[in-house]
Amino acid sequence: MKSKCNKQIAVIFIISTILLSLLNIIVTDKEFSELENRYLQKKPSLTYKKLLSGEFSEDFEKYITDQFPLRNWWIKIKSDVERAVLKKDNNGIYFGKDGYLFEMYNKPEKTFYKNIEYINSFIDKTNINVSIMAVPNSFQIYSEKLPLFANPYDQAKVLNDLKNNLVSEAGFIDLIGVLQDKKDEYIYFKTDHHWTMLGAYYGYLEYCKVNNIEAVSLEEFQIIEKSNEFYGTYYSKANGTRVKPDKLEILELIKSKYSYLVNYIYEDEQSDNFYDDEYLSKKDKYSYFFGGNHSLITIKTTNKNGKKLLVIKDSYANAMIPLLANNFEEIHVVDLRYYKYNIYDYIKENNINEGLVLYNISNFNNDTGLAILNYY
Repeated sequence: MKSKCNKQIAVIFIISTILLSLLNIIVTDKEFSELENRYLQKKPSLTYKKLLSGEFSEDFEKYITDQFPLRNWWIKIKSDVERAVLKKDNNGIYFGKDGYLFEMYNKPEKTFYKNIEYINSFIDKTNINVSIMAVPNSFQIYSEKLPLFANPYDQAKVLNDLKNNLVSEAGFIDLIGVLQDKKDEYIYFKTDHHWTMLGAYYGYLEYCKVNNIEAVSLEEFQIIEKSNEFYGTYYSKANGTRVKPDKLEILELIKSKYSYLVNYIYEDEQSDNFYDDEYLSKKDKYSYFFGGNHSLITIKTTNKNGKKLLVIKDSYANAMIPLLANNFEEIHVVDLRYYKYNIYDYIKENNINEGLVLYNISNFNNDTGLAILNYY
């Protein structure tokens, strides 16, 4: 009886192996995983040098893993099993209450303090008014939704450390209290690491308050839903967790006072709005704002008040810049992960008189692009 059972198992195993091998041959390799929001390993080329060094076997193992037949289905099954056994996280993502996903956060190390030095150097080398806005992650605002035993490092301490180490001229904008007061509103995505445009609006209000700028009231906007099928970066990292998708909404002025010209400098493209409809049909729907990140964007408006703002930023700024465009004649948007030129010459050449450094605090901890502020 036992021998017969073993034979059946062996036959099933052989048939499964043959079927999977055939599928591997028949199914075309995928270049990009929408589920994980990343490019997949391509079939590596075999060379004598790569074979001896072990590089080929390492790349081939990644290739087999990435191009495994029915991979997305297996990923979702794995996630379901982990949830069924009450696992609290997957790939560094916590499963929170009410469909919230949260990313683990560790105490910042030397890059964080180096970045503060670079910001201080930037402030010292310019004669413009500079504000610093470091936005907390959703777990800091919705800590009561974290699973039991989840213990990410307190970002309030990190933000306080940032504030205390900045030169006195820096206009630090603390948003934790502001966002906690609005936590019952839809200010963060549940499946993504960004804040929503409504969350960005409350950041915009605080920026205007600190800089004595008359903000556009929320009543002057209408909330427009652009998609109700947004699965963000947390969802991708958690590998197919079964949660409801987010909505992607924008704040659009009911009656706009100004017109805008958005220039994507190094792409040599222009637009009269801040959005790219192409991304509404893609997984990375947050890139609907400006079509994602670019090294340099300029926004020129018909608001002739002489105010010219430089925004040094990560992707968190993308949802807030359309709001700022109502208060400035020009906005110059620089992403130092891609922009590698002399920023101080750029400020002089364009007569910029205001500055805003806007980052998510997690990105600020690890971003090495800010080092360029110290090069010139």
